Amino acid sequence: LRTARPMAQDKKLKDAIHNKLVETGEYDRLKELLRQRLVESQWRDSLKQYTMDLIKKKGGDTPFTVEQLTHEITPQGRETVPDDVKSELLAEIRRFVEGLDSSVQAGVES
Repeated sequence: LRTARPMAQDKKLKDAIHNKLVETGEYDRLKELLRQRLVESQWRDSLKQYTMDLIKKKGGDTPFTVEQLTHEITPQGRETVPDDVKSELLAEIRRFVEGLDSSVQAGVES
């Protein structure tokens, strides 16, 4: 079982992992991997079609602002990312954290 940690500690851990990912260039590699997997899974095409349908349905004479459109499609985009894509990315992040040497891990975990 995972012990409960204060939210501040979770945020600190996430921030530390994110910083290490960016520092090592791994963040960009993972971002590209995610982009490729979303294209391969047809997620991108599906979300594009959802967006076009939304614009036709709700757009009418008043066009959406970028902010409004983003607000409308973000929940759909997040909900429809394939589970295997999420799992693969999470496994890559775990592998990265496990591969850090112990002194770096201590900094990530503290």
